[in-house]
Amino acid sequence: MDLDDQVRRYFGTDDLAAVPREALAAGIEHIRVDLGLERDRSRRFALWALLYMLDAAPDLDVAFADPADRDAARNFMDLAAFDER
Repeated sequence: MDLDDQVRRYFGTDDLAAVPREALAAGIEHIRVDLGLERDRSRRFALWALLYMLDAAPDLDVAFADPADRDAARNFMDLAAFDER
């Protein structure tokens, strides 16, 4: 999954700053629904990561049944936090 493609798919633009608050909330809800329906592990992770970057990700134990996926998500969170410094 390409991040830019996903942002365009759910929000209709590459510029999230230009998305009205209502449209942002609707896009996030759409991602959450897709996350709940997705069965492919890598696609689920990509959707969760997008939600995480939007500060809307579900808890790891809710999003991932597999402990390895939860560990990967924790690593992603650590890398994202390191990038913010």
